[in-house]
Amino acid sequence: MDISKDQIATLLDHDLHASAQMLHTYKQALQYCKIIPKQNSTSARTSLSSRSSSPSSFNASAINENEVKFKIASCHSSLNETRLALAEMEGIPSKARTLQMSLLMAKLFRNSRHNRYAIACYRECLRNCPYVMEAIIALAELGVAAKDIISLFSQVCSFENHTISLSPHPPENLFEFGAYPTTAIFITSYKSGRTPFEHIDSNRWLQRYVEAQCCVASNDYKGGLELFAELLQRFPSNIHILLETAKVEAIIGKSDEAIVNFEKVRSLDPFLITYMDEYAILLKGKSDYTKLNKLVHDLLSIDPTRPEVFVALSVLWERKDERGALSYAEKGNILLSLKRPEVAVIAFRGAHDLRADLRSYQGLVHSYLAFSKTKEALHAAREAMKAMPQSAKALKLVGDVHASNSSGREKAKKFYESALRLEPGYFGAALALAELHCVEGRNGDAVSLLERYVKDWADDSLHVKLAQVYAATNALQEALSHYQAALRLNPQNEAAKKGLERLEKQMKGVDPDAPEEDEENEVEDADEEPDEIELLRE
Repeated sequence: MDISKDQIATLLDHDLHASAQMLHTYKQALQYCKIIPKQNSTSARTSLSSRSSSPSSFNASAINENEVKFKIASCHSSLNETRLALAEMEGIPSKARTLQMSLLMAKLFRNSRHNRYAIACYRECLRNCPYVMEAIIALAELGVAAKDIISLFSQVCSFENHTISLSPHPPENLFEFGAYPTTAIFITSYKSGRTPFEHIDSNRWLQRYVEAQCCVASNDYKGGLELFAELLQRFPSNIHILLETAKVEAIIGKSDEAIVNFEKVRSLDPFLITYMDEYAILLKGKSDYTKLNKLVHDLLSIDPTRPEVFVALSVLWERKDERGALSYAEKGNILLSLKRPEVAVIAFRGAHDLRADLRSYQGLVHSYLAFSKTKEALHAAREAMKAMPQSAKALKLVGDVHASNSSGREKAKKFYESALRLEPGYFGAALALAELHCVEGRNGDAVSLLERYVKDWADDSLHVKLAQVYAATNALQEALSHYQAALRLNPQNEAAKKGLERLEKQMKGVDPDAPEEDEENEVEDADEEPDEIELLRE
């Protein structure tokens, strides 16, 4: 079917270039460019956006071949056809590339693992405009030092005559550099006549932002959180910084703080999907299925095609149907819960290759330990400790590997104690050390350690562990008190429920490990009617 020039003009005027279905239209546009005589250089540089919206006013000389190639490349990129997209973009002369073109080139090079070329393109973006947040984050993740990124800003302009403000939502006429969330910091320039309250040292906040992203990229989560906290003091309702803060808090185990920040973000923008998979995982961890159900319902009504929605749905389905969840997203944690650690390793290794952070290391270590690959687990744990020398979580990982073997318990104890010296409030290490005390018969040491933490941390897992230790030493009333405290904090805590059932049997003088009478009958029935049991298995 032939496509008329008027139809092409209409499509371009209505910005339908984002649709991959229009790819052939752009190809056709390029053919028209080749057969139409070139106009003078001024008209050749005319922007597509300067044409009239009327099809009848179509002027072939207004078609900019480079812009059409860019839109074709954008279509290929949307379809994950990186090679084809790069081929189109490389046909655009470097001097003719706009900021958007440079940003797309950088993304394409990064997706194809040509990091050196990607860094060069991201640098070029910042030389054109220092506020391309996607470029800042990408350079940090690619290992470029903060001082090298900041040095690019001085090549653009002086900050003395500009004031920058960050708002939670973009003004109507504001140009957005790319997609949410990486460019969710929206920038508005103000000239003279501003009030003292409006004046912000733009050089300082932008430097702090770069330093924060570089800290997070290098696994210095504590440093990153401190810098994000400083930025939040200036911009308390900025969605992007709140999201970044919540993500880091989730990574280092500050679940309650992360949930508070995710909920604040949702109150500011209920249609946001970015990082909502992280929020869903936290809600699952807290057994808050009411909020999790509502979150998944909301996300499905906003955009069911986003990967964050798939993950959130898989987290919800994990509770109801673990194998159903697996069909949506082969997440390492789900695979571990299905007792498939060999496959979980593959998932975590993929995550590690994309971004080596604390969670990918934790997943690898726990997966390897789950099928007794101690050597590989120790290698991953030591790699984490090398990448994050100031991380108590990394030290605990090494301790976990040593604790898995009776001959390594003394080493494990030293690593757990080192983790607690580095981060005294890290109750994950306290729980691990208490477990080690119990295994070696030092129940008194376990109790004294956990009692110190339970005063400052309202955490159900701490109460469960204390209850288990007290029950093991026959201090049944204290055990009952802590099981009840755990269930008050989290009514869905299965370990507390099962522990309480066992404790009630102990208090009645019944062996908690004795099978229920119904279970005995079921065993007898099974012996008498094997055919029926086989039928049930089928």
